[in-house]
Amino acid sequence: MASTDRTDRPADEARLRATLATIAPGTALREGLERILRGRTGALLVLGLDRTVEAISTGGFNLDVPFTATGLRELAKMDGAIVLDRDVTRIVRAAVHLMPDASIHTDETGTRHRTADRVARQTGVPVVSVSQSMQIIAVYVGGTGHVLEDTGAVLSRANQALATLERYKMRLDEVSGALSALEIEDLVTVRDVAAVAQRLEMVVRIAREIQDYVVELGSDGRLLSLQLAELVGGVDEERALVARDYPPADRAQPADEVLAAIGALDSAELVDVGAVARAVGLSHGEHLDSALSPLGYRLLAKVPRLPVTVVERLVEHFGTLQKLLAASITDLQAVDGVGELRARSVREGLSRLAESSILERYV
Repeated sequence: MASTDRTDRPADEARLRATLATIAPGTALREGLERILRGRTGALLVLGLDRTVEAISTGGFNLDVPFTATGLRELAKMDGAIVLDRDVTRIVRAAVHLMPDASIHTDETGTRHRTADRVARQTGVPVVSVSQSMQIIAVYVGGTGHVLEDTGAVLSRANQALATLERYKMRLDEVSGALSALEIEDLVTVRDVAAVAQRLEMVVRIAREIQDYVVELGSDGRLLSLQLAELVGGVDEERALVARDYPPADRAQPADEVLAAIGALDSAELVDVGAVARAVGLSHGEHLDSALSPLGYRLLAKVPRLPVTVVERLVEHFGTLQKLLAASITDLQAVDGVGELRARSVREGLSRLAESSILERYV
């Protein structure tokens, strides 16, 4: 999202995304806002009415009528703010004079935008400002602001990001396949695992950026959404499996904390394999070529129709992937919940994965 330079609190960002979905192309509110822009009149909309909003509101009149785009356009011709309900299904009040705390800091300059910013900060309710002179729509949620751009410009940036995602996903598939082959040959190093974790995080970050574009594009982003889903399908599961397969040396950090540590890396740190290895908890940076042995979660997840509970029992019983690969059908049957048919399925599935991984690596 092309947010203005403001606070970057996760809660505000999440609420901003929800608000952008409410005013995305194809929604009734967006139609009303575009009518206001075409009519070259400004507007100030408060998306919700509670005690805090009531406390800073004076004048105006109560309506409580169903929301329509044409009704919004006509009411915008009058001075004052328009108050809608949180679900944007009803127009609650119109011609309201808002009086937020003047001591609240704002970087905005125009009267309408300054008011919108302060109201959003003071009340926590989303506020939309339509500028008559600049012909722009700005959204304020808490301490976060966002200026809506032309759909064509947003779509162009989204397509560029999608092309970047495709390249990164291709590289991720390469390093992930190489890791699988190395796991089977018992040649994995810290560097190999960090490289996969690095690429996974990069793909996830680009995907999140595209998802923001999808939200803002509304009905115009349907095709983009389908392409995104196809590209990143299974990536989140892969991240979790890598984190579980290679727990930190002290094993004190659960997988979700490991993923959070990688997610906390900034862009400069993320391109540093050593920094990623430290975030994963596998290295202090000086031993990237140290050998590692996976537990087996990644490969077992690729065996068809193998329940998660059985995967857990297999990993717990054998301890490492190499012991699991060396296990016979009889050995596998010793695990609770693994009968002869399932043991054969696991044995054959792992054998096929081993063959295909080695072929892809060396042929």
